[in-house]
Formats: sequence, structure tokens, C-alpha cells
Amino acid sequence: MKSFFAVTLSLFFLSVMPVSLHGQGEGGADWDGILYDRSINTITTAVPFLMIAPDARAGAMGDAGVSSSPDINSMHWNAAKYAFLEDDMGFALNYTPWLRSLVPDINLSYLTGYRKIDDLQTVAFSLKYFTLGEVNFTDNQGFSLGSAKPNEFSLDVAYARRLGDFISGAITGRFIYSDLTQGSIEGAQAGVAFAADVSVYYERPLEWENTPATFAWGASISNIGNKITYTDDVNADFIPINLRIGPRITFDLDNFNQLSFMVDFNKLLVPTPPIYERDSLGNLIPDGDGFLIRDGRDPNRSVVPGMLGSFTDAPGGFREELNEISISAGAEYWYDQQFAIRAGYFHEHESKGNRKYFTVGVGLKYNVFGLDFAYVIPVAQRSPLENVLRFSLSFDLEGFRGN
Repeated sequence: MKSFFAVTLSLFFLSVMPVSLHGQGEGGADWDGILYDRSINTITTAVPFLMIAPDARAGAMGDAGVSSSPDINSMHWNAAKYAFLEDDMGFALNYTPWLRSLVPDINLSYLTGYRKIDDLQTVAFSLKYFTLGEVNFTDNQGFSLGSAKPNEFSLDVAYARRLGDFISGAITGRFIYSDLTQGSIEGAQAGVAFAADVSVYYERPLEWENTPATFAWGASISNIGNKITYTDDVNADFIPINLRIGPRITFDLDNFNQLSFMVDFNKLLVPTPPIYERDSLGNLIPDGDGFLIRDGRDPNRSVVPGMLGSFTDAPGGFREELNEISISAGAEYWYDQQFAIRAGYFHEHESKGNRKYFTVGVGLKYNVFGLDFAYVIPVAQRSPLENVLRFSLSFDLEGFRGN
């Protein structure tokens, strides 16, 4: 057990280092002896707002949250954690001005709450609302089609249950609505999808060199649902089905000081774009209903084959599959469960989006109120993630009743 914890801590410190896992050359990628004609092979999905960290606590710990100690905002990360909450009910309000260095009016709002049914069962809900601000639409000739305020939202309901003294599970149902045109473009319509999350959480007390501690791990597959489309066309896009897994260790240093370390590993369970064959002029070569594929697999698959095939369909082979795993690492210090300092790091491979940033934040808890702040520090200069702030306000309703 001590060896396992040593490995966990080593992974934490290694993952917070801004390393570059280069697998590509300047003029292309040389994976497994095959020369590719592009150096970036990013996986894209519809409704990416579902993957944005909505709360300031996890946002301050490098977007790590699958195994962090249970809190009111557990819905986004791992709803199974709700079963371990001690208070009977609570809710939280979260707000994130998103990409303010690019656009002044994009923001994400998040409302979530929970209620314990009994010692074993908990129900929870959340509403995530994402607005893209005011957008001006034009036709192919550049003539104005008017302006609109596109928005997207998801509505979640979760049921969590203790399955034993140290383990719990949860299932979440999700309704997704995405209106990107507001009727400004003829033939376009709002996209609708239904999805589910399945999650598990394990937490157990122990001792580390005579220091009381808690070991936890969590796993969640989120957004398992139908594809989404914005037209009457039969073609539809995957939503961001995501696998998240990771451990945490917390040390109770004394009666007032507590220190935690955690790591999350994330992988999108959707098809990786293949490498297509091109003719001498660089044009794609038709092949039936699609185009001729040089390496990789046809991404036009149904949901279940797309999920299962996402572990083996990268055109760069196993090395590219590893590059598709993003790493979130975080640390959290609490003093007397009233004041918290947090820090973390998020790493994504250069060929899969190249998001790399540090995060910092603080938390305050007084009586029935909790207030959290988080700030993103991108590694790259002039990053669109510059000046991203998150704010969270939580309320312990059971505390109100006790007063």
C-alpha cells in the first residue's frame, strides 16, 4: 500500500511539470514509421461546453475532480461522491466569464444542489448554461443575416447510493439543448441530445507513517448519449463522451491542517479523425459515401462502436492513443476547514489541442456559506485562456436549519 501511494505522489509531481511529449516533427508526424501529412490531429465534438470545468474549486486544482473530497459540485466530476456527503442538503452557484481575452460576453453559469434521502441514498440536480454572446451572421457574399445570442444548456438529475462502507456508485441522466443560430440561418435548427453518466467512488481512511490519511479514487464515463445534429441532414456529430479516472490522498497533519494531492486522467471516447488519401493536387479522393482513408478508421460510426473503437482507431497507433490522454493534477490545503489554498496543472499533448496551464485559487468557508475563486495561468503567451476566472458560492441548507 505504501508503494502504491509513493507511485501516486510521484505521478502528481511529474504531471505538474510542463513537459512536452513530442511525437511529431515540424513538417509532419513520424509515428510507427509512417509519415503523416499534418502535425495536428485534434478530436472535435459537438457541445464542447459540457467539458468546461464549472466550479472554482476543481478549476483551481488543474480541473481535477473525479476523486477530490465530495462537495456540492460533484455532479460534473463524479456524482457517486454525493453518497459520502455528511450534510443533508445544499446547493451552489457558479459563474465563469469564458475566453474574455477574445470575446467580452461569453460566460458559463452553473447551478447545482443535492438532497440526501437517507444514510445510503442521495439525489442531485444541476443546470449548466453557456451563452456565446452576440454573434453577427452573414451569408456567403458577406451580407448581414442579422444577429443573435446563441446559447446551450444541459439539465442533469443524478441518483447516488452507498454500495458498502467505502464505495458508492451513481447514474446521471442528462438533457442537452444547443441553439447556435437562433433561427438566423435558414435550414438550421437547435440540436437536442440525451445522455447518461456512470460513476463510482471509493474512499477509505488509513495511516501514513503514523499520520492519519484518506485514500480515494474515482472513475466516471460521462455523456454517453446520442449524436447531435443541427440540420435535417442524416449526418450527426458525437457529443463529448469522456472517461475520467484518478486517485487522491489526503493527510490530516493535525487537528487544523489538511493536505491533499490528486490526479485525473481523461480520454474522449469518440473516434479519432483518420488520415485521408489525396490526389496530386491535394484533393480528397472519393470512396463511396465518404473519402478514401490512408490510415485510421472511418469516424462515421454509431455510438457504442465509436466508444469501443476509440482505444484503437488513432492513425498514429498506440503512441497517438496515449497522446489523447490529458492529465489534470491538483493540490489542496485546508486550515481548520475554513480557509483553503489550491493549485494545479493541466496538460494536453501538442497534437491534441495543446492546452497547458497552471491554476491557483482560494476558498473560504464560514458557517453555512462557502466562497471559492480560481484563476488560470496559461503556459503559452497570448493564450485565449488568459484572465479566466471562476467564482463559486455554496450554501449548506442543513446549517440554516440548525441555526
